[in-house]
Formats: sequence, structure tokens, C-alpha cells
Amino acid sequence: MNDDQLLRYSRHILLDELGIEGQERLLGAHALVIGAGGLGAAALPYLASAGVGRISVVDNDQVDLTNLQRQIIHTTENVGRLKVESAREGMLRINPGVQVEVIAARVGDAELDQLVAQVDVVLDCCDNFATRQAVNRACVRHRVPLVSGAALRFDGQISVFDRRQDDAPCYACLFPPSEPAPEVACATMGVFAPLVGMVGTVQAAEALKLLSGVGQSLAGRLLMVNAMTMEWTTMQLARTPDCPVCSGH
Repeated sequence: MNDDQLLRYSRHILLDELGIEGQERLLGAHALVIGAGGLGAAALPYLASAGVGRISVVDNDQVDLTNLQRQIIHTTENVGRLKVESAREGMLRINPGVQVEVIAARVGDAELDQLVAQVDVVLDCCDNFATRQAVNRACVRHRVPLVSGAALRFDGQISVFDRRQDDAPCYACLFPPSEPAPEVACATMGVFAPLVGMVGTVQAAEALKLLSGVGQSLAGRLLMVNAMTMEWTTMQLARTPDCPVCSGH
């Protein structure tokens, strides 16, 4: 690290559990974030500010006025622009020392397979069931840890699915792909603005812990929050022996 980096990341370096070694691991890491909406808008600034050296962002949507109630990386001036470009500008304003790559497209299995194979962690910040399942399949195939988050109305949830651990469940163990996709969307049901920030920043924290090698991740646990009562609940998760996605890996 150079002098500027030592100063910029000094508050991380002061943490005995992280230190220079952990910060250097962050600087050498590559994170993939699927979605630059509510969850991504909260997670991305912290990945950049913490010094994750290379960050790839995937989203095909444009900034809409209705997004600005909660998607805090985007601004009124960016309405109509691609979310990935708006997010990239916001991240580089925070930390010009990170490399931000953007993919303005809806990616399928083949593209996800190529992207996931190149990264150290994936953050699922998307808002649809089919994409979540596709991201999980790619992460299981390449044994890349997946940090999954969701938020709707006043309820949020976060977990880590890390198939580097043989007994850890994958996303499909919890939400089988054979079940009907839930018909839920904040566009029709609404979402409490700070909730996406709460969930997205926890996703960022889990990703930073995984990349730096500190702490205990949420692998095997589902963390749920009810913002109406501000109650946090943890549920233990078990691997499904006949899971159609991870049982053969």
C-alpha cells in the first residue's frame, strides 16, 4: 500500500482483526454485484469506500424518479441514465482508487457463468426470483460465496451461501427452484426506504468479512429484520440432501 492508501484505510488498519493484511486482501479482491437498485445502491458505496480493488456491477435498468426514495447512490440529475453508469460515478467520487466495471445488460446463465468464475464473492442485490436462482447455480458451480439480500414492505432478510463449506446450504436449499416464483415486487407492494439500506449494508459487511478473512459469516443462517418493530431474528439453515442444485457438487 502507498501512503495515500495507508491514510485512507487507516481506520480499518487499526482493527487488530483486519490490519494491513486484511486490507491488502480487500485491495486485491474482485466482487460482483448483481443489481444497482435499492440493495446495490446501499452495498456498492461501502465496497468502494472499503477498498475492494475491483467491483463489477450488473444491471440493465435506468434510473427512475420512483427509485430516488431509497436508491441513495443515484441522484435526480441521473434520472433516465443507466443505473450502472450512475452507480459507477458515485463510487468513484467516493474512492477513485478502485476499479469499477459495469455490465448494462440482463445476463443469462452463460454470461453469469463467465462472470462468477472470475470473482471472489457475489452480492445478489436483484429483485427477481429467476435471476436469484441463476446466480446461485453459477456460484455453486464455481464454489464462490454468495451474499443474498431481499427487502419488501417492512421485512428484510440476508444470508450467505458458501459452498466452499461442504455442509453449507445453497440458495435453492432454502427456496427450491421447483416452487412457483413469488409474485412480489416493491413496485406494487412498496418498501420502507431505510430497510433497503439496512439490508444492503449488511450484505456489504458480509462480503468484506469474506474477502478479508475476518469474523464469522452468515453461512448456514438466515438473518431477518422487521423494521416496524426493529426486531432481528436468526434462523438456522440446513442443506437439503437432494437439492437439485448443490447435491451433485
